[in-house]
Amino acid sequence: MKRAIYPGSFDPVTYGHLDVIRRAASVFDELIVSILNNKEKKPLFSLEERVKILERATADLPNVKVDSFSGLLIDYAASQDIHVAIRGLRAITDFEYELQIAQTNRVLSKEDLDTMFFTTSLEYSYLSSSSVKEIASFGGDISKCVPDFVADMVYDKFGIVRDTASSGRITNE
Repeated sequence: MKRAIYPGSFDPVTYGHLDVIRRAASVFDELIVSILNNKEKKPLFSLEERVKILERATADLPNVKVDSFSGLLIDYAASQDIHVAIRGLRAITDFEYELQIAQTNRVLSKEDLDTMFFTTSLEYSYLSSSSVKEIASFGGDISKCVPDFVADMVYDKFGIVRDTASSGRITNE
């Protein structure tokens, strides 16, 4: 059975993430989307919320499982007996950063963890969780960035209500 891990913060999950998840799920028998519990970051959503969001967003993909972990990816991958990590790339700057991480993981895992890169589809290449949060915090439209239920949850975190009766106009509470 071919298995892989797609680690990330997913705060929030975007259409770019979901694009990579769907494509990786078509290559592997099982894909574990695992949310990193990074104590250095102050996420918008709790770890539990992010798990539930990803479970809902991937409910139609039977070979995708959602999990979470703390610590080093190489340790988590070893505990799951998985030897491939998935990473998404939007631009050359992502590649430089991700290549260093992939090489470090390969060395630290004693060549037991490879990284497979998926380039994000062009229609999502501009997306990042950080930009989605920034746009939403100012009441901007994030409907092209995340699923509707995620947009509602993001706006709720910022105290912003979408008026769906008038073309999705955004208003502050």
